[in-house]
Amino acid sequence: MGENARKRSEEIKALQAGVDLGLTLIDTAEMYGDGDSEKLIAEALGARRNELFIVSKVYPHNGSEAGVKAACERSLKRLQTDRIDLYLLHWRGGEDIEGVIAGFESLKAAGKIRHWGVSNFDTDDMIELFALENGNQCATNQILYNVARRGPEFDLLPWMRERNMPAMAYSPVDHSRLPKQSVLNDIAGARGVSPTQIALAWVLQQPQVIAIPKASTVAHVTENAAARDIGLSAQELAQIDAHFKPPKSKRSLEML
Repeated sequence: MGENARKRSEEIKALQAGVDLGLTLIDTAEMYGDGDSEKLIAEALGARRNELFIVSKVYPHNGSEAGVKAACERSLKRLQTDRIDLYLLHWRGGEDIEGVIAGFESLKAAGKIRHWGVSNFDTDDMIELFALENGNQCATNQILYNVARRGPEFDLLPWMRERNMPAMAYSPVDHSRLPKQSVLNDIAGARGVSPTQIALAWVLQQPQVIAIPKASTVAHVTENAAARDIGLSAQELAQIDAHFKPPKSKRSLEML
């Protein structure tokens, strides 16, 4: 969001409608629109800052103690706020991970961020992180996870749950690339909802998982919000498992 000026008014309305509906976690990054996404959020929701839980992410090429601090200051300026609620390293890419942790901890001590975490870290990455000083202060791991991409269930999600660490599922409806006809359609038809809502409800029903779907229109954000009220039955979950099978072996973490 924030990358197309012609969509700006509609995106602002979508963000405002989402908060009105109680969807107050806002996920962004310095990468999105080269910072324009953060500016859009400030324009749309600046007056409602205290209602929000803002998540932003830092590029790996800014992944040093000094780089993280400088990137955070730029994000704070674009967001027009004095704090980021959760600040993540966007992915692994040649960063100085010890420096990143030190930068995050310094920002937290200064009140510039409330929590920090990572994104796109596989199980071995998390083990490496936790072996470092203050690595266990990581609050979350934001990963690609949805009904069609269940690889993290084999080892990453269990590892995180053992440490009471929630996962953040990005692309929880797989960027709308789910099969056009599947068991999701059957369940949705019986319930009078959309297959996308069933896919989102499935993610929401997974233990210790937070879903962060993108919605850039009021109609879409309203549809997403309604998925919160869908409680899938044990029979429906079994139907989904039969079609979108859980992993039986380790798979490398996928990224988008």
